[in-house]
Amino acid sequence: MSNLFKLFRSLLPSDPLQVGTVTEVGTSVVVVAFPGGASITARGTGYSVGTKVFVRGGMVEGSAPSLPDVSAEV
Repeated sequence: MSNLFKLFRSLLPSDPLQVGTVTEVGTSVVVVAFPGGASITARGTGYSVGTKVFVRGGMVEGSAPSLPDVSAEV
C-alpha cells in the first residue's frame, strides 16, 4: 500500500513560474515586483532595473518578454 499523503503531494504543482519586473539590483540578488504589488528578493545576477524576469522558488530563471500586463478578476 502506498502512502496516500505522498500520492496527494505528487498531484500538487511545484513552485509556480511567475513574471515580475526587477526594481533593485544587489550583488547576487535582485528585488522583483509582481503586477499585484507584491515584491520578493530572488537570487540572480546580470539583470538591470526594469527588466522583466521569470522567477520560480526564489530564483530568477531568465528574462521574460516585455508583453503588456493583463489582469482579470473572476
